[in-house]
Amino acid sequence: MSDLSQARILVTGASGGLGRPLVQQLAAAGATLVVSARDAGRLADLPGTAVAADLSTPGGPAEVVERAVAELGGLDGLVHAAGVVAFGPVTDADDDLLDEVLLADLVGPIRLLRAAVEPLTAAAKDRGDAFAAVVSAVVAETPMPHMAAYSAAKAGLSAFDAALGKELRRAKVRVLDIRPPHTETGLATRPVAGTAPKLPQGLDPEAVATRIVTALREDETDLPSSAFS
Repeated sequence: MSDLSQARILVTGASGGLGRPLVQQLAAAGATLVVSARDAGRLADLPGTAVAADLSTPGGPAEVVERAVAELGGLDGLVHAAGVVAFGPVTDADDDLLDEVLLADLVGPIRLLRAAVEPLTAAAKDRGDAFAAVVSAVVAETPMPHMAAYSAAKAGLSAFDAALGKELRRAKVRVLDIRPPHTETGLATRPVAGTAPKLPQGLDPEAVATRIVTALREDETDLPSSAFS
């Protein structure tokens, strides 16, 4: 069991539909937080120190990790809950759209994890453990038509998480890959392209956040879609 009390945690995508309940539950557990999103104004009502960051830029991920380490005096955990979605046939996805989706959902998170390895490893030496938790999506398991770029990005991110987790096992840094089913975060109503198909009622973000925090406490390293049923 991991004690989240006083854990120093960076949460990215903190202003989103899943990020908000994650931040609130982590704060209730006693964690000390840096909360990050592109728009700092949307972080004003959240607990923790707000740091604006654009993870799709080359230097954005490293900068937010550096800021978090400076604010917190180290980094015991990272929770990544940011991303974008696009809908439509592959033939409608031009290079600019592909770049936007892959930067936000694959390259940016990889850069973020890479930047966090050193401070998380240092924290694990002191505490005995540290973690990086990454919210992917059910499409990493079941790619969906008209969501090809998004599905590919999430599948790639899940593969990266699994490989990184194996690399960091001896350092006692857990990498938790999280693939919840459709959740009512509002993301599908804000696509960067296309229109969402008719979707069934999604999961409650509060319940999904609770399951994720439980996984962090119980030292889990994988949360497939079936773990949310």
